[in-house]
Formats: sequence, structure tokens, C-alpha cells
Amino acid sequence: MSNKYAEAGVDTAAGDLAVELMKSAVSATHGPSVVGGFGGFAGLFDASSLKGFDRPLLATSTDGVGTKVAIAQALDKHDTIGQDLVGMVVDDIVVVGARPLFMTDYIACGRVVPSRIADIVKGIALACSATGTALVGGETAEHPGLLGPDDYDVAGAAVGVVEAEKALGPERVVDGDVVVAIASSGLHSNGFSLVRSILRQAKVDFVDRSDDLGVYGEALLVPTRLYTTPLLEVIDALPGAIHSLSHVTGGGIAANLARVLPVGSWVEVERSTWSPEPVFRVLADMGSMTLEETEGTWNLGVGMFAVVAAGAAADVIRSLEAAGLPSWVAGQVGTGARSIAGFEQGAKGVNGGAVRLTGAFAS
Repeated sequence: MSNKYAEAGVDTAAGDLAVELMKSAVSATHGPSVVGGFGGFAGLFDASSLKGFDRPLLATSTDGVGTKVAIAQALDKHDTIGQDLVGMVVDDIVVVGARPLFMTDYIACGRVVPSRIADIVKGIALACSATGTALVGGETAEHPGLLGPDDYDVAGAAVGVVEAEKALGPERVVDGDVVVAIASSGLHSNGFSLVRSILRQAKVDFVDRSDDLGVYGEALLVPTRLYTTPLLEVIDALPGAIHSLSHVTGGGIAANLARVLPVGSWVEVERSTWSPEPVFRVLADMGSMTLEETEGTWNLGVGMFAVVAAGAAADVIRSLEAAGLPSWVAGQVGTGARSIAGFEQGAKGVNGGAVRLTGAFAS
């Protein structure tokens, strides 16, 4: 008997094989709170541990990886893109001080290639394990005719929890707080439409080599750094030290920091406190731009900001460095009257503080 669905371009047998290949990696993220195991229509998570909270606040976040997937597809390298997804989703949850509980993923593709799907999901699962997040479910959808045979996109959503009185945010920030910058691992997962445009106009392929970067595509695929576990350890070890956190993603440096500052406050971030990695410099030069012109698109080496109590800054930096996260003081919060001409004020609908970058980047 002919399989009309397969003839139409949807291979359910390939989908079943992909699930089998990813099963052990996904199951490895499951602790005792995951109920029902792997493969159900819905993931079940035992929330009875929340009974120990006085006022549990659930935090949720959803995101994708964006056009970075085009580079993974061009190089046929799919084992890092899953970490990018977890970084984009779960590291948004820790910004409010929440501990991630569980995550689900969604992969849309033109054709299910079991080994490719398994590589993507294994990357998601490994990053979930590193952040203490259970991967409780997901979906792989085959969309022939809408996506090319080797095209795919990934997205995910996660849920976390924080005690209400411990939630981080602008309301905790006060005059004199110190802004600690936490290093990125490179471009992370934002600004890749600009990256691809620069390479296209320069007639550079992802497989080409650079003296500074090696193979372009491999340098661009360096996965997003995961901040959740080290930050939660600092929050637990130094109660009250961190007042707010900013995940530097779409919108760039100043706008994302402004979102986690109170109205009426301001920060001047000193560029001289760090030197952007070669990947940023090479791309800016290739695109005939200054680094300053890319600050609203790329993180330029800062993946997170922590706004901390002035007296705790040294301890926070010491703890982050011990966890493998290079960190440094990049500015200080002010609330006194001053002109904020040239400052960015909030973003994405948030009317926050005012931020501008000053000086020149270290060489």
C-alpha cells in the first residue's frame, strides 16, 4: 500500500527514528520531578516542591536562535545550535532571579533527517542539563514546500520559579550600585542578519578562512555562553548582592541594560574596561563600520550585566571568575540630576533608566 503522506513529503518513520536517537539525551535531563517519562502528548512536572515557597512567582520565556541556523545549515554542523537555544531562553529566566524548572522545544524543518534532528536536540539536552532544566517535551514538524529540504528553524520555551521577595529587578537598584559586565563567548545568537549581509557583500563564504578567525563559519557558530548556574550560585551564596541582571541580546548593549534600571537613574558604561574579541573587529572592518556603530546590534563581548551593591562588587566578580565567567566593573548607577542627551532610555516597551557608552574600547 502506498503511503500518500510520505509521497506528499512527510516521513513519519524518519520522525520516529529521530525521536529514538534523541531519547537518551532528553531523558538524562529528567529528575524526580518529571512525571511520565518521555514521549507523551504533554510533559508533566511535579510542582509539589513549590509548596515550600511563601509566594512562588513563575517566570517564563520563549525565544529562538534566529538566522544563526543558516550558518549551521551551510556547514552541516548542528550540535551547537541547541545550546544557543537554551542560552536565549533559560538565561532570560535567571534575569529575574528565577531557577529554571523545565523547557520544551520546537523544530520545524523541510525534511526530517534523523541524525540532524538528534544532533540539535542533544545540544538542547546537554545545555538543559548544564542549567538544571528538565527538557520535558518537544515537537519536530516537517513542512515540505514551505521550507527547503535542508532548512529548519528552532524555538523553545521554559518556566522557572522565584520567591517573590527575592525576585530581581529595577526596583532593587539604588544610587551607587556597581555595574558588573560578564563576558560573552562571542556573538551569541543576535545580529546574524547583519553578519550574513556583511559576508555576502564581501563575497566571503562560511567555509572560507581568515587569518584572525580561522574558518568563518566555525568562528560564528561558537555557542552562546550559559550563565544560569553560575549566577544562581552567586545569588544563593551572596544574598542581596545582585539587584538586577540584564541579558544582552537583541537591541544591543545600552538598551538592554537600560531595561533593568529604574526610571530616573543613569549609567555611563566605560568602553575602556574591555576589548571586544577579534570576531567583532573583523566583521566591523569588513562591513566598513566602527565598533561603536554595532553597539545596538552585537553584544561586543558582554553577554550579561549584573547591577550589584557597591560593597559586594568584588565578591560577585570573584565568584563569577571562579565559575569561569570573566567579569569586570564597567560603570556605576547614578540618580542625581543631569542631562541625559545621547543616552538610551529603555527598550521593548520598558521605560527604564538611561545608559550610554563612553570612551574608546581597549585595544
